[in-house]
Amino acid sequence: MDFFEAQARAKKRTSRLVVLFSLAVLGTIAAGYFGAIFLTGQLTQKSARTRDRYGYVQPARAPALWQPQLLAVVSLGTLAVISLASLYKWSEFSAGGSAVAESVGGRRVDPHTSDLAERRLINVVEEMALAAGMPMPAVFVLDDEPAINAFAAGLTTADAVVAVTRGTLEKLTRDELQGVIGHEFSHILNGDMRLNLRLTSLIFGILVIGLAGRGILWSLRGARVSSSRDNKNSGGILVAIGAVGLGLLIIGYVGYFFGRLIQAAVSRQREFLADASAVQYTRNPTGLGGALKKIGGLALGSSLQTSKSAAIGHFFFAQSFRSNFVGLWATHPPLDERIRAIEPTFDGTFIEPPQVVNIARESLVSASLAPAPTRSAIKPEDVLASVGTLTPALLAEAHQLHVSLPPRLIAAAHAPAEAPILLYGLLLDSADDHVQRRQLALIARRAGGEALHVLESLDSSLRDLGPAHKLPLLQLTLPALKTLRPSALAPFFETLDALVHADGRVSPFEFALQKLLVRHLTVSRAPARASMVQFHSFKAVADEIGTVLSTLAHASDRDSNEAYAAGAAQLPLLASHLGPLALTTDLVALDAALDKLVTASGPIKQRLLQAAAHVVISDGDVHIEEYELLRAIAATLDVPLPPWPA
Repeated sequence: MDFFEAQARAKKRTSRLVVLFSLAVLGTIAAGYFGAIFLTGQLTQKSARTRDRYGYVQPARAPALWQPQLLAVVSLGTLAVISLASLYKWSEFSAGGSAVAESVGGRRVDPHTSDLAERRLINVVEEMALAAGMPMPAVFVLDDEPAINAFAAGLTTADAVVAVTRGTLEKLTRDELQGVIGHEFSHILNGDMRLNLRLTSLIFGILVIGLAGRGILWSLRGARVSSSRDNKNSGGILVAIGAVGLGLLIIGYVGYFFGRLIQAAVSRQREFLADASAVQYTRNPTGLGGALKKIGGLALGSSLQTSKSAAIGHFFFAQSFRSNFVGLWATHPPLDERIRAIEPTFDGTFIEPPQVVNIARESLVSASLAPAPTRSAIKPEDVLASVGTLTPALLAEAHQLHVSLPPRLIAAAHAPAEAPILLYGLLLDSADDHVQRRQLALIARRAGGEALHVLESLDSSLRDLGPAHKLPLLQLTLPALKTLRPSALAPFFETLDALVHADGRVSPFEFALQKLLVRHLTVSRAPARASMVQFHSFKAVADEIGTVLSTLAHASDRDSNEAYAAGAAQLPLLASHLGPLALTTDLVALDAALDKLVTASGPIKQRLLQAAAHVVISDGDVHIEEYELLRAIAATLDVPLPPWPA
C-alpha cells in the first residue's frame, strides 16, 4: 500500500473514531441525565408529598422529563470527567511505546543477550527496520505470558516498540516469527499506533465514570447502620451515597459497553490489512499462517494472563482476552477467517505447537531468506514506491546488509557505553591525517581516554566499512542511544558537532548523520510533542522547498542547474513561486527549512520527495552520499526511506 495513502486513511479513521466516540459520550450523557432525573425524583418524593383535607397522603407529582438546567449540569460534568480522564491516560502514554510495553509487564531485551530465541527476535526486528529505512524499535518480551501474541506501540516511528510473549519466542519458527513481526510492522508503517493510543485514552475516559461508581460502592462495603434513632440520618446518607455510586457504575458501564464496541469494530477492520501486508512483505503465507494455526492449536491460544491486556487488546496480533457479548467485543476476526484469507485451501486443522522450538538447529537459509535480486538502475518513481513499505527484495537486501556488518561494530551499536563512540568513529576523516589527529584529540578531551581505547578496538572494522553501511549502522545504535540520560545526551551532540566541523566544512553524510540523530532522539524523548500539521498550502513553504531542491542539486553529480530544473518540473503549481537555484549549498538553511517542512501536510511531503528524487536520480546514476542525504531529508519529514542497496 502507498505510504502516504495509508497515512491519509489513518487520519480518516481517526476522524471516524471521533464521531463514534462522540455518539458514545452522548449516550453516556443521556444515561446520566435520566439517572439524575430518577434519583432527584426519589430523593424529593417524600418531601413533596401532601395531605388532603381528609388527612390522606397524596402521591408526589412525577418529575418533568425535560429539565434544561439539570441537562446542562450533567452534560458539563460528564464532559469534564471524560476529558480529564482521557487527558490523564494520554499523558501516561506521552513517554511513548516503552510506557505501554512496561504497563503490561514487558521487559526490554538486552541486545547482548545469550538467549538464542531473544537474539533471533532482535535479528528479525533489526532486518525489518533496516529494510523499511525506519529507526530500530525497542524490543520487549512479556516473560510471564506463555500464550502466542505480540504487539507494536508508540506515537511515532522514533519511539515505537515491538513486544512479544514468551510463548511467541519459544513456539514459533523463524518464518512464523517473521510473519508476526511483519504484521506488527504493518501497523507501524500504516499509522495505526497513534490511533490505538488515542482509542485507549478515549475509552478510559468513559470507563472512569463506572470506576468512580465502583470505588464508591467498594468504600461502603464495611459500613454498618445502627437501628437507633440517632443513626437514622447517617443511614439515609449512606443509602444516598450508595445510590449515587450505583448510578455512576451503571452509567459508566453503559458508555463503556458502547466504547468497547467501537474499539472492537475499528480494530477488526485493520487486522486483515495487516495480515495481507505481512504476507506481501515476506512473500511467505505459510509463515504467518503457521503462527495463526499454532494459536488455534494451543490451549491458551493468544489469551494473556494479565488483566491489563484488555485495555490495549486492540494493539495485539491476536485476541488477548476472551470476548464477551457473543463476540461483539472481539478485537480480532476469528482465526479461521484470517487463515483462509491468506491460505484459501485451509481445511480447518490447527497445529499443536511444540513446547520449545529447537532454535539451535534452525538455519537462516531455511527461513525463506532468498538471495537479494540484482536491481537495475534506480528510478525516481522507485524511490516513491519504496517509501514506508517492505518487500521480499528489501528484506533480502537488509538481511545481506545485516550479516555483512562486522560483528564488533554491531556489538558496539548495541552497547549504550560504546554506541556514541562508534558514531564518533564514523565521523573520523580517513582522507586527511591532520584532521583526524585533531578529531582524536577532541574525543580524548571531551569523552576521555577510554573512548580512544574503544575506538582503537573498532578501528580495523571501521576501515573496512563501506559507505552504504554507515547510516544503517546508525539505525542500529538508536535503541542504545535512547537509554542515555539527558545529561549525557547534550555533551554527546556537542562532541558530534565539533567532529563534524573539525575540517571547517560539513559533508552531506555528516549533515545526514547529525540530522537523523537529533530528529529521532528528540522525538523519541517527547513523542507526544511531535509536530502537528501546520501547513496545507504549497505556496506557504515554497521557499523551503526551493532550499531542499537547491541543496540536493549542489550535492548531485550532475549539472546543478539541470538537476534543480528536473526537480522543479515536478511541482508545476509552484513554477512562479520557486526561486532560482541557490548559488551555494547552505546546510544551515536546509536545517531550518526541514524544521518547517516537517509540519507540512502529507501531500506536500509526497510531492516534495518526488521532486527531490528527480533531482538526484533522474538519470539513474546516483552516488551513495546523494542518496543518504535524500534519506536524511525523508527521515526528518517522518517518511521512512529504505537504504541504498548493499
